[in-house]
Amino acid sequence: MENFTNETIDTTNLPKYEEVIFTSLHPNYKKVVLLNVSLLGIIAIIGFCVFAFYYQEELTQSNLLFLGIAVLLVIVLVFFFSLLSYRKKGFAFRNHDVLYQSGIIATSTMVIPYNRIQHVALHEGLISRWFGLAKIEIFTAGGNSSDIEIPGIERAQAEDIKQLLMGKIQKQL
Repeated sequence: MENFTNETIDTTNLPKYEEVIFTSLHPNYKKVVLLNVSLLGIIAIIGFCVFAFYYQEELTQSNLLFLGIAVLLVIVLVFFFSLLSYRKKGFAFRNHDVLYQSGIIATSTMVIPYNRIQHVALHEGLISRWFGLAKIEIFTAGGNSSDIEIPGIERAQAEDIKQLLMGKIQKQL
């Protein structure tokens, strides 16, 4: 056996991911988010109207008014938090890893080394496709779902990112 060493690492000199400049999501992704939330809001309002129609005799007007205001308040909060979530998301690619940051109240930063990546997928939703956007999904070993999903990337850039990651995977083999 070779000379085994297990030296202590000075953690104060490690590179800090917090100093990385994250790339924001494409501005059109904000439109995608607002359109999705709007569709959800319309469905919620229609659901409330159907509910109110069938139960109008059993509920008082004040109860219906309260429920209507509650539905509208939830829709407004979803709009607000969706916009805030859009602003807080970002990604970065470094020499040895990919980083993805998200979170509204608590910020979460995922760092995945290229040597852990097993598969990369590119997806376009119906609304995202209208705006020329795609989502990159990065998979590592040991799971059914992706470890990182980076939405709101321009389609051409998403293709380039996929090719970059696939090249990194091929180098490891």
